[in-house]
Amino acid sequence: MLSFPFAANGLEGKRSNPAYLENWITNTTPIIAGETTFSITFDWDDDEFGVPGAFIIKNLHINELFLKSLTLEDVPNHGKIHFICNSWVYPASKYKSDRIFFANQAYLPSETPESSRKYREDELVTLRGDGTGKLEEWDRVYDYAYYNDLGDPDKGNEYARPVLGGSSEYPYPRRGRTGREPTKTGGFKLPRGPLLKAITDSIPLEILKPNLQTDDEDLLKYPIPQVIHEDKSAWRTDEEFGREMLAGVHPVIISRLQEFPPKSKLDPNIYGNQDSTITRDQIEDELDGLTIDESIKTNKLFVLNHHDIIMPFLRRINTAANTKTYASRTLLFLQDNGTLKPLAIELSLPHPDGDQFGTVSKVYTPFEHGVEGSIWQLAKAYVAVNDTGIHALISHWLNTHAVIEPFVIATNRQLSVLHPIHKLLLPHFRDTMNINALARQVLINSGGIIELTLFPAKYSMEMSAVVYKDWIFPEQALPADLIKRGVAIEDSSSQHGIRLLIQDYPYAVDGLEIRSAIKSWVAVYCNFYYKSDDVVQKDTELQCWWKELREEGHGDKKDEPWWPKMQTRQELIDSCTTTMWIASALHAAVNFGLYPYGGFLPNRPTLSRSFMPEPGNAEYEELKTNPDKVFLKTITPQLQPLLGISLIELLSRHASDTLYLGQRDSPEWTKDQEPLLAFERFRKKLSDIEDRIMQMNGDHQKWKNRSGPVKIPYSLLFPTGEEGLAGKGIPNSVSI
Repeated sequence: MLSFPFAANGLEGKRSNPAYLENWITNTTPIIAGETTFSITFDWDDDEFGVPGAFIIKNLHINELFLKSLTLEDVPNHGKIHFICNSWVYPASKYKSDRIFFANQAYLPSETPESSRKYREDELVTLRGDGTGKLEEWDRVYDYAYYNDLGDPDKGNEYARPVLGGSSEYPYPRRGRTGREPTKTGGFKLPRGPLLKAITDSIPLEILKPNLQTDDEDLLKYPIPQVIHEDKSAWRTDEEFGREMLAGVHPVIISRLQEFPPKSKLDPNIYGNQDSTITRDQIEDELDGLTIDESIKTNKLFVLNHHDIIMPFLRRINTAANTKTYASRTLLFLQDNGTLKPLAIELSLPHPDGDQFGTVSKVYTPFEHGVEGSIWQLAKAYVAVNDTGIHALISHWLNTHAVIEPFVIATNRQLSVLHPIHKLLLPHFRDTMNINALARQVLINSGGIIELTLFPAKYSMEMSAVVYKDWIFPEQALPADLIKRGVAIEDSSSQHGIRLLIQDYPYAVDGLEIRSAIKSWVAVYCNFYYKSDDVVQKDTELQCWWKELREEGHGDKKDEPWWPKMQTRQELIDSCTTTMWIASALHAAVNFGLYPYGGFLPNRPTLSRSFMPEPGNAEYEELKTNPDKVFLKTITPQLQPLLGISLIELLSRHASDTLYLGQRDSPEWTKDQEPLLAFERFRKKLSDIEDRIMQMNGDHQKWKNRSGPVKIPYSLLFPTGEEGLAGKGIPNSVSI
């Protein structure tokens, strides 16, 4: 049953007579396979009803239905009116309030027609809920909760995990509240769900054996990862090791070295001296005739620094978990051809006499042959273990999935679907809360796949909470991030206001173009609805949204001075741009290269089972005769590839219904023509960026880091993608 509640007069408008869909069967040809189009006839009196702004629907059937859209044809003196719905509608008995859908005309709160105002306000009240009770699948409520659902203490102490969020020790972004009952011993436990089934269904009968010669028939059990598709051994080269820091699945950590030796920021009163033990003598001969000081001055030295993140957990990790690993620092030199040359790897352990005594560290330098060459390959593997864990837990999960969830919740609670900023951001929140809930079921929970496959094991989420202490929203903007890491400097004469110090940095080069296109689109859109800063300040929904996001969604950081005040159009534009960047391009850059680079475990091992072989022990002697066997015994054991590869293959896939940057689920997503025209210009700009990316990827002489020894063209920030393991495309949202 449908009715239209809006008239030209009256606070709530006058409802039309209801119309009924009496026959579920139709002969109308579907627009898309699996969809059905129905026709309903209304009696309409233009003098009495005016132009309809919304409709109420009651599902009188026993099953839910997914309502995609509704279009009114031939409305007198108006023409067509579109209602974009994209929502499940459950039987009416499940709802405490009417299901209402609004027309595609955007309004600021102060501009809302009087007949629509109360419906707008009531709908937001419904979406906020009352903060109580268990939420069922049909409940349309967005609310906040701590991460108190990761542990399962009823199974035993080994499955207990700390609550993340709400404390200075373990701050965290908020998740969506479910209202489930706690376990007997405290905390919450989610049931295992469809993501686990999808993972286990994809596991082949035989495990992938990571044969270092890569000519094993078992490789055919999976699609061949791109990293070994063209060249079976190029992944082992030092050039590829450095290139992946700029164009691999984790290009967001490398920073410029600005002092030598690298210093630690860990509290010396707790951890003693944690500064690097790398000496000048160990690297100065590899600097193309420069001294270390000259190399620093000319921006030639860089560091991949995993030390401070891992060291506070390392003693517990190596004691309690089935792993033996190190905290690492890797120094690299920027050569004249634009590639990075590894200079030294420092592997550190906590001092055996206690944390206050600092570290026990050893430095390894490159060798090509013999036992020393095998030791160097192992040193790079330990770095890759660190990098894989930090990538999964921080750069991927924390900095995209977890931090964006409060934006989804606050937007649905405080911004009406009529609000222009809601319309702007909505595509970038699609399926995020769903995929995050699934992750809490089987990936990041106690005993879940992340704990089974990554080296921090039971300390994984705890480590990400400690890192969240340093999360700063404005620094998630790409230019600010690049400047903070020292890989770029401010330069008003440059196109994006900054100048890259590594010119051949594919992630940064493509990312700056994408981010600029997003910002230009957002600026036109926001300036259309907000003619002055005063309009921003007086937008009640916008101000409530921003206040709740800071004080509730990211409540552990509510007192931080760096939050934009949301008093100007520029602050609104910048904040929306950064939000969209995180949800789309940043997530794409750190997610969809998982299988191309990590599907071959030796390239990105997830944990190590033993420490570095030392002269005199059996493993060291075995390096002389069978170095590959020692390598495989040292890194990931067999169970982990079984789960890990299946997982990353699933997470690296684009779904058939993915909407990419510059795409919307309906061409009638807004009625306003200027935003529609600006969106078309945005699409054209993205198309131009695609052309430039393809051109640069084809110029192997000038841009060596765009494909490298493994011959993988950098396409993770290519705007449009395709279904499957394409290794390219920027989905609008964090949806996998």
